[in-house]
Amino acid sequence: MASLSKELVLLVIQFLKEENLMETMHKLEQESGLYFNLKYFEERIMSGDWDEVEKYLNGFTKLNENRFSMKMYFEIRKQKYFEALDRRDRTTALEILVKDLKIFSTYNEDLYKEITNLITLENFRENEQLSRYGDARTTRMLMMVELRKLIDLNPLFNDKLIFPPLKTSRLRHLINQSLNWQHQLCRDPKPNPDISTLLVDHTCSPPVLLPVTSATNHLSYASLGGFHFQPLTHVPIAPRPNASEGWMRDPKGTSSSSQSLAAALASSSSSQSLAAALASSSSSQSLAAALASSSSSQSLAAAIASSSSSQSLAAALASSLAGPSNPVFGSKHPRTLNTLELMDSQNNGRDNKKLRRVRSSKSFEEAIFRALPQPNSWSIDDLPRTVICTLHQGSNVTSMEFNPFFHSLLAVGCENGEVSFWETGLRERLTSKPFEPWNLSTCSIAFQAIHTKDSSISINRVSWSPDGVFLGVAFSKHLVHLYTYQTPNDIKQHVEIDAHDGGVNDLGFSYPNNKLCFVTCGDDKLIKVTYIFLQSIVWDLNGNKTMSFEGHVASVYSVLPSQKEHIQFCFSTSVDGKVRAWMYENQTFHVEYDTPGKCSTKMLYSSDGTRLFSCGTSKDGESFLVEWDEPEGAIKRTYSGFGKKSVGMVQFDSTKSRFLAAGEDNQVKFWDMDVVNVLASTDAEGGLPNLPRLKFNKEGNLLAVSTADGGFKVLANADGIKFLRNIEASKEPFFTKSPGGLVSIGRGRDININSDEGSKSWELTEIVHPVQCRIVTVPEGMGSNNKVACLVYTNSGNGLLALGSKGVQKLWKWSFSELNPTGKATASVVPQHWRPSNGILMTNDVPSDCEMAVPCIALSRNDSYAMAACGGNISLFNMVSFKVLFHFLPPPPVSTCVVFSPQDNNVVAVGRADSNIQIFNVRLYQARSLLKGHQKYITGIVFSLRLNIMVSSGADAQIFSWNMDTWNKKKSVPIKLPSGENAPAGETKLEFHIDQIKLLACHETQLAIYDASKLELICRWVPQDVLPGAITSAVYSCNGRLVYATFTDGNVGVFDAETLKPRCRIASSAYIHQSQTPSNSQNVYPVVVAAHPHEPNQFAIGLSDGSIKVIEPPETEGWQGIKVPVVNNGN
Repeated sequence: MASLSKELVLLVIQFLKEENLMETMHKLEQESGLYFNLKYFEERIMSGDWDEVEKYLNGFTKLNENRFSMKMYFEIRKQKYFEALDRRDRTTALEILVKDLKIFSTYNEDLYKEITNLITLENFRENEQLSRYGDARTTRMLMMVELRKLIDLNPLFNDKLIFPPLKTSRLRHLINQSLNWQHQLCRDPKPNPDISTLLVDHTCSPPVLLPVTSATNHLSYASLGGFHFQPLTHVPIAPRPNASEGWMRDPKGTSSSSQSLAAALASSSSSQSLAAALASSSSSQSLAAALASSSSSQSLAAAIASSSSSQSLAAALASSLAGPSNPVFGSKHPRTLNTLELMDSQNNGRDNKKLRRVRSSKSFEEAIFRALPQPNSWSIDDLPRTVICTLHQGSNVTSMEFNPFFHSLLAVGCENGEVSFWETGLRERLTSKPFEPWNLSTCSIAFQAIHTKDSSISINRVSWSPDGVFLGVAFSKHLVHLYTYQTPNDIKQHVEIDAHDGGVNDLGFSYPNNKLCFVTCGDDKLIKVTYIFLQSIVWDLNGNKTMSFEGHVASVYSVLPSQKEHIQFCFSTSVDGKVRAWMYENQTFHVEYDTPGKCSTKMLYSSDGTRLFSCGTSKDGESFLVEWDEPEGAIKRTYSGFGKKSVGMVQFDSTKSRFLAAGEDNQVKFWDMDVVNVLASTDAEGGLPNLPRLKFNKEGNLLAVSTADGGFKVLANADGIKFLRNIEASKEPFFTKSPGGLVSIGRGRDININSDEGSKSWELTEIVHPVQCRIVTVPEGMGSNNKVACLVYTNSGNGLLALGSKGVQKLWKWSFSELNPTGKATASVVPQHWRPSNGILMTNDVPSDCEMAVPCIALSRNDSYAMAACGGNISLFNMVSFKVLFHFLPPPPVSTCVVFSPQDNNVVAVGRADSNIQIFNVRLYQARSLLKGHQKYITGIVFSLRLNIMVSSGADAQIFSWNMDTWNKKKSVPIKLPSGENAPAGETKLEFHIDQIKLLACHETQLAIYDASKLELICRWVPQDVLPGAITSAVYSCNGRLVYATFTDGNVGVFDAETLKPRCRIASSAYIHQSQTPSNSQNVYPVVVAAHPHEPNQFAIGLSDGSIKVIEPPETEGWQGIKVPVVNNGN
């Protein structure tokens, strides 16, 4: 098929989809063989429509075209055969065996015989290889995983998996262009042509008794007959020609020619009227005729090149729809390279960037996980509408924001310039910071003069950094204050900046050049980007600590720092209703739109970053809440439901990529993002101002709403109510507070639970019976002679991965069910030992003397890959197929610790038995650095992106910190006993707190917390009293509030993460049933502990007998709220 014919077919496919003629569309896909719709193919497989599956596949490949195609047909027919056997439909099974599977006997007769033998069995699961065969739905999903791999590898599917990016309704546009030019060529063009058919060329009949109308009149027909074309003149909001998707693909900006084109088009209200205006030129008419006969952009370029007339050039350009292309629909699983290059990366090198330009898809494993059915149900009850508490601030609230990690911690900015921090779970204000300049002498002369004359000031915006460490406060006059926050209540002044001449209207955070910065805008029409670091303001790569974006002609009202495919940019809106998008690298804007109503507007993305919304209020009081078609720069959806004219600005927010909320008319109104009408509303039991301020927390289970009397209310849904009650039930604030104010943890304290301090405030809960908590034992553990050496949850929270001392890895998964609607790991449901269809295990290279091996394992961020070693080579496993992708770094020396770099999963840090650490690029298969300093083998490696350091520990009981840019050693400290002596040699494990500053070190003699920026000891606990055993492992809970530790005497301790005071002891009798254990059960103890990544009260332990337990407190209580007898200091 010729190239233009293929493109025409693709345009028809797009048209059929837009007209919802789906059956016809899929038939055309199949018959043309141009686009393989993987989504449709998967739907047919999941519905078991096997005839349609093969028909569709036949359009692209035949059974015997290559080995990949043959394998695909075999898997499909084998699945159909197995399902017939599962239904006990032997007649159908025999028919499939003879008609469909017989052909494969010529290639593998033994396999065909084995399949044939299954029909003779009462239950085909009696075959050992099929004993784990699941239900039809599960096995179809697993088969689809295998089919995707085969499709990726099959060269016949090259360039057929991704639908080309096309502008919306491209075929309609081409026909409209053709009609426009046909009309221009009419001898007597009518001002309002009657176009009733597309089957013949358009001509205007000669006028009767009327003078000839000039062709320069505007074409005003609204649609072309019954075909319902959208005329080119009716575009809601016209973007500049270099619209957003285009400038993101070309971050260097547009050329001068595109700018001149924009200028040419800007002078005309539409491309149609521009074409009409040029119709009187003979050169433009000839060019029009040339263009009318061509739909190819190449022939368009040729036509333009052959024309010397500027008028005819403008006419040619008018027919070209300037702006970016819009991907209408395409494969969600494009073909990918089956190599390690596919691993996700936040900071890939130049080679990886080139790869991404060629193939923007992720690895097929990621696509597989997205394809698995997920519950998408929601109800109106998910909205937080129940008033939990009303808190008095003392001044009108102007801005609020929850911390992104501590979901009940709320920062509140006020009309009087005061900023406050509230723990909403305790209804308690932790601290307040009234406004005052931190150093007036360093502020501008203009601000000093204003402040001397009038010291009143208000807060326009409070905003947390993405890591929850910094809080930015933008004031109505000149200044920005930046605070640093550390748990439990360490809120410190960081830097004060005289940012703008006039008010600072908005503030946000971004990461250009992988450096954290905050972005501000102000009344001076500027946008400023200021780089920051933990210690101070830092300079950018060009030596500047700030950079400015200039170009707005009015005050800048809001900013929205954003990222698309690792490209950092920033949206801004001005009070005259202009939206601009800026690139950091050249400090120029690349897109400009008009906002609805041409008024002050704020913008935000949905939680998943895929949908863009804005809300603004005009001077007349009319509010506009809209969703944007981002690539087109046009309005996609306008939401209704606003009442009377508003005096002031409506504030809005979104949550869960599902709901929008706005404060208006003394209430909060909610919308489903996909529906323009109001979904629900609440007045929060009254007391709200006309335009209340509001903010969701990150989980979407809490909503803070300002009140008219200088306070705010906290609303919650069912999950939020449970969340707040758990905080309240702990009887101790998450943030420790003394009568005199905030206190910080003392440096270098040793925690003694028998001290006077401990006897006053410390209570230990003891759990000695299984009924006191929830426990589940995973099936098919590691084996009695194979202790669990490493244990980790999957990052998705629905699985456990374990590595045994014999080098075998096993994976357990929880699935969606009525008992487990979330599909996450839980102690209420037994997980399934998960293995691929081929039944293989993940097995590492193990030397003959495996007792000397130090097992180690790491899991990639997307759960697609596992890296492990057990005395031999390091193996990289595919977590879907369990296959070893390749081996690297063979011994000697033996690898004893492996960790993926948080910046780039293609880079790993490997600790070796010779006490060195190797920084290794797996994709390039080369060592980047060799770090020396330890005296014994490496036992722990962790990273802090916030501090830009890597911290390591070894069996020498030493801790080292390393600079991640240069890999130079920064500092080292020995682990010391309370007596001051160095701790004995032994394994030391490390973990960072979620604040990326506090470092937990676990040694058999102690638990210790360090300030990693200086490697200074904060506090330490040594085994004592009811927890006297040697420590085997310790880990932070996911929210950083607790520390779980295991001991050689079988105990599990739950500690307060700030003070390391024990809160709960779980005896071995609670999780080991004596009647079911061997006689040596007293020697069974937990070797390793892992914390769930999303559930702070859940952890798992791996035992020395190879079993694994998942443990949770009772459903409605945390570890500190269990109602059992209290044991305190032996009384």
